[in-house]
Amino acid sequence: MFHLQSLELLHWDYCQRLTLPLDGAIITVAGPNGSGKTTLLDAMRTLLGLDCSGGRNYKTYARHANADSAWLRATVDNRPRNRQSSNRPFARCLLYSDTVTLACRIDRNGGDWTRRYLMTEGDVSIEELVERGDRDWLGIDNWRRRLEGAGLSRAIAKVLALEQGQTDRLCEFSPKELLKLVFDVFGDQEVLDRYDEARNHQKQLLQEVETAERELVHGKAQRAELEARVNNFRQWELKCQERETLGTEVVPVLSNVETRKSLSNKLRELHRQRIQSVDDRRQLSQVKADLLQRLQDQTDSAALVEQLEAQVRTARRTQEEARDAERPMELLVKRADELQGLCGVEGDEQQLTQRIQELSERKQQLSAQWQRLKDQRDEAQRAMDSLKGQRLAPPPPEVTRFTRTLSDAGIGHHLIADIIEITDEKWRAAAEGVLRGSRWVVVLDRAGQEAQAMALAEKERYRHYVVADADHAPDNADKNSLLAVLKFSAPAPHWLLRQLGNIRRVAGTDEGVKVGGEWITPDAYHRDPRGGRSVWVDPSQHQFGASAIASRRTSIENRLAQLDDEMTRIVRDQTFFERQLQDARKAAQGFTAAAELAERASEFADARQQLPVLRQARADAGERWQQLETQLKRAVVEQTNAQHAYRQAQEKLAHIEQRSAAHDREWQARFDDVIAQAVMSREVKLQMPRHWRSIERITEMQSHYGNATQARLRAEAVERELNEGKWETDGTVIEQLTLMNANVLRQEDELNQRKASNAAAGIAVDNARARYTDVLKVTVRRYRKNIIELGQLAGVEVNAELPHLDSDDTGLRQAELKVHFNFDGKGSIGLNDGEASGGQQVIKSLILLVGLMKDDETPGGFVFIDEPFAHLDVRNIQLVGHFLRSTRAQYVLTTPITHNVEVFEPADITLVTSKKLKGSRWAPPIGVLQRRIPAEVY
Repeated sequence: MFHLQSLELLHWDYCQRLTLPLDGAIITVAGPNGSGKTTLLDAMRTLLGLDCSGGRNYKTYARHANADSAWLRATVDNRPRNRQSSNRPFARCLLYSDTVTLACRIDRNGGDWTRRYLMTEGDVSIEELVERGDRDWLGIDNWRRRLEGAGLSRAIAKVLALEQGQTDRLCEFSPKELLKLVFDVFGDQEVLDRYDEARNHQKQLLQEVETAERELVHGKAQRAELEARVNNFRQWELKCQERETLGTEVVPVLSNVETRKSLSNKLRELHRQRIQSVDDRRQLSQVKADLLQRLQDQTDSAALVEQLEAQVRTARRTQEEARDAERPMELLVKRADELQGLCGVEGDEQQLTQRIQELSERKQQLSAQWQRLKDQRDEAQRAMDSLKGQRLAPPPPEVTRFTRTLSDAGIGHHLIADIIEITDEKWRAAAEGVLRGSRWVVVLDRAGQEAQAMALAEKERYRHYVVADADHAPDNADKNSLLAVLKFSAPAPHWLLRQLGNIRRVAGTDEGVKVGGEWITPDAYHRDPRGGRSVWVDPSQHQFGASAIASRRTSIENRLAQLDDEMTRIVRDQTFFERQLQDARKAAQGFTAAAELAERASEFADARQQLPVLRQARADAGERWQQLETQLKRAVVEQTNAQHAYRQAQEKLAHIEQRSAAHDREWQARFDDVIAQAVMSREVKLQMPRHWRSIERITEMQSHYGNATQARLRAEAVERELNEGKWETDGTVIEQLTLMNANVLRQEDELNQRKASNAAAGIAVDNARARYTDVLKVTVRRYRKNIIELGQLAGVEVNAELPHLDSDDTGLRQAELKVHFNFDGKGSIGLNDGEASGGQQVIKSLILLVGLMKDDETPGGFVFIDEPFAHLDVRNIQLVGHFLRSTRAQYVLTTPITHNVEVFEPADITLVTSKKLKGSRWAPPIGVLQRRIPAEVY
């Protein structure tokens, strides 16, 4: 292994540029804590491709210098380590000069740092290395492999990577790890290479055997796969043949047979329909005769109505004339009765005064009644006026006010009263009664505005529901339900649709009781789970649909007529009592009713005599008029029925004629189509081969497939299997199977040959293993000798148990090197059994470490030991220094300046570090102390 000769740092941590001599056997780096001792060791580790200590890395040190690049350069000794040998450490790298330059260049790359390595012959400066091309520089992996070829093995690299205060790490190795480390350092590489080569050759042969076995298994699997593919291909061929047979023969033949059978049935059906058409023509003649009779009935009823209308007009004039003749006589008789009643109180002033008072009170009562009726008529008239130009009945003011509030807030909505139309006027009373409580329910267009709408309803104290959950009325409602006679133009609440759908329409209460459940009659008697009650609504309060306006208008007109009659009667009574009151007042002034009775006695007598006759004549005329009115109404109804019957007969005749014509056209079209299909079917049949059309072949097809539909389904199934299945369609698969059978036989022969080669390689491995075991035993004995001698130098009794080495790989892998130490005769302790003190741990590790470097045949190598004297007394420091020098290896040691001066006694070169001054960019230069007569470096 090579030795270090010098080290140059450029922009490493806080070092600007310095060069340090390292051409001594023992180099001591001394300085206070934090002065850069470990920094110097980390520079050497980085240059050798090792990891830094304490979790640091080269990027940390390069970043501290705040420069674009940093350099680490060392010169190493490349002379042969043994005078009897000419092998140089870097001979494998084709470097044969006595001095070799190792360099590490660290460059800033954006926000990160990268490192590259270079080794060259001679002592080459950094300025010369800068000129080298990029192809000369190496990455970290290639660099480590080259240094390993120069003697820096991975085991030595592990030792060099020990951090500060961890020099006792070797004593913490397990016996198995220690044995491996010893052999990595001392073992005969050629023997190990031969053993590895023989073992690798056997492994390679074994892998080839395993590969051949896998290939054979794979070949057999491929052969099985090819066999499956061949079977699949043959199945595919059979299905293709079946598909072709079905598509070209079976389906066409069976379809033609069934088509001709179907056409025969259609012809028989058309013949039957032609016979039925004779009955339709006979029915058409009957309908025409009935239409003539209906026309005659319509003409007769129209003539009767015209005749009765003339008689009604005559009877009405007669009744009016009798009424006009009766009214003067009735007034005279009434005047006579008034005077007669006044005569009874004319002589009594008190009774006369009382009568005047009664008549005045009665007149006032009639005036109050007239005014009340007048107010009711004005209200009815206003209601009538409000219906002018309206399509729907207007809502109440509070509903109008709330809907306007919703519109102003931008909330889409509609009322139940605005979206329902009653399609059957017979059930208007029932629908209006059930829907009365839901007329002013507000349905929102968007459910997301429910909270806003309810807040407005709460503010307005709106007493009706506000609903967001709504849906369109179903099209398939029960035809007997109340919902069936309602038409919705917009969505309605679910609960309302469900309620209307559950109410059954019945003709009367008797039918409703029989049916049970919830029902309603046309007169709005409603039965629900709570019982039955009438929900009839006055027509003036009807709300739903355009017909509601007509119902309201008719109801208000009837009310106006009733109020007019009552007001007319009150006016007549007012005139009567006004006249009596005037007569009573005249009597109080001296006028006598008896005088007027006497003067007009004959006139009153004639009136009393004629009044019954005229009244009877008026009653007879009125009765005659009413009878004629009744007959006229009956005749009008009969005329309407006759007209309706005539229209129905016309419609029936037109329908029958249209149906008959359509039937004839349809029959003729179907007949022509059947004939065309028959001709086409015959042509198709004649185009088929004769043996396809034979009875035997058709019977065979029908027995196998049943009918054309089953054959078509089978064809579709076969087509689907061919399209969706995984089929082998390559016919060369049969030839591939033949070739694969030959290939499997060839693989079996090759496997047998490789098994024979593997058996021979096993014998070679056993021989190489025996040689390897012998070398391993010699190596362990040499290391055991080294550590025993080093123990004697340190005053420690060291003993090592030689491992038991078996003649198989398992025994070699399990072999261990157990080392025991006896300090001051206090008993034997192991590698890391916890019984040694801190100082004893250091001595144990140093003995194990230096034992790796102690080699009489090929001395050399170097090692970094960070603070090895930290736990040693003066005597042990002297002993350790003595046997360090005796190993003839190169050591770089660190120690604080506060230690005993004895730590500097074995050093050939002492490097003194100092702390960086506050405020300065670079650290002070490192001091160098070198003995005048340096020790010989081997």
